Amino acid sequence: MADLDRLIESHLERARSADNGRSAEIVVHDGPLRQSVLALTEGVELGEHNSPPAASILVLHGRVRVTALEGDEEVGAGQLRVLTHDRHAVLALDDSVFLLTTVTSIPRP
Repeated sequence: MADLDRLIESHLERARSADNGRSAEIVVHDGPLRQSVLALTEGVELGEHNSPPAASILVLHGRVRVTALEGDEEVGAGQLRVLTHDRHAVLALDDSVFLLTTVTSIPRP
């Protein structure tokens, strides 16, 4: 069982001390389901990338901006957002931690 409070603290600490301002860990890997905790320090961006067939982001700490073709959206602590099936980027507006849930190895809608 994952302790999200502990993961938030430890990944924020790692991201703050990392040269690239980020930290990540897969916490659930069950067949096509993956859940990863990612921490980004303020101003760090996960550059534009392709989305898996199904994905969501749950912000656990801080605020991020998801930039996609359909527009930008700010997502704050406690908010859950389905991620676009198009290319997108994620920018940390504050020191932030989020739970990324993805499902791979299934056909795209």
